[in-house]
Amino acid sequence: MKRSKRYQESAKRVDAAKSYTVDEAVEAIKGLPSTKFDETVEIVFHLGVDPKKPDQAIRGTISLPKGIGRSLRVVVFAEGELAAKAKAAGAEEAGGQELIDRVNGGWTDFDVAIAVPAMMRQVGRLGRVLGPKGLMPSPKSGTVTDDVENAVREFRAGKLEYRADAGGNVHAPVGKKSFAPEDLKANIEAMIERIRQAKPASAKGRYILGAALSTTMGPGLRLAVS
Repeated sequence: MKRSKRYQESAKRVDAAKSYTVDEAVEAIKGLPSTKFDETVEIVFHLGVDPKKPDQAIRGTISLPKGIGRSLRVVVFAEGELAAKAKAAGAEEAGGQELIDRVNGGWTDFDVAIAVPAMMRQVGRLGRVLGPKGLMPSPKSGTVTDDVENAVREFRAGKLEYRADAGGNVHAPVGKKSFAPEDLKANIEAMIERIRQAKPASAKGRYILGAALSTTMGPGLRLAVS
């Protein structure tokens, strides 16, 4: 695949053989050539888990200390008063069967889906649409709740849901390139600590097999995370 000149210039400034500390990685990312937009900084972990085993399915939520630099788009599957409360709290859309039908038709222009417990039987039928995108509401991630007002506010403010994919990889945004170095560092370290804490008791051998940091348009930097 042919890379842009900007990417090639960025790659020259990154040592592919080096494992960077968080401080070094943040410094390197801040020194990469800029784009016309504020790139997202993302971290990815490769974990020594088997996501097919229920007790090794890494999934949860985290509110990063410095936010992620944007407001997330939230939809809520609820009816009546709860739908009205969700909209008042800032949900992009809130509704019952009509919203389910819209999503079932392929509309997924949102970042987080929340559902009240009473609607999970109907929402469960959206698994083929929401599942592959990691958008299926789950009690474990705090996205199945009757407290829709608080949930909408938290997720809009940047509360993240993370989960391991079929290969045992966890991807998560940790801020924007424009963030102050100390803010990026705080978010990265908080995410690393959360993943460490999520280690399943049944996981044997090395748990964090690897980790890397990158910007939207830039090369990856290997992180020294044991």
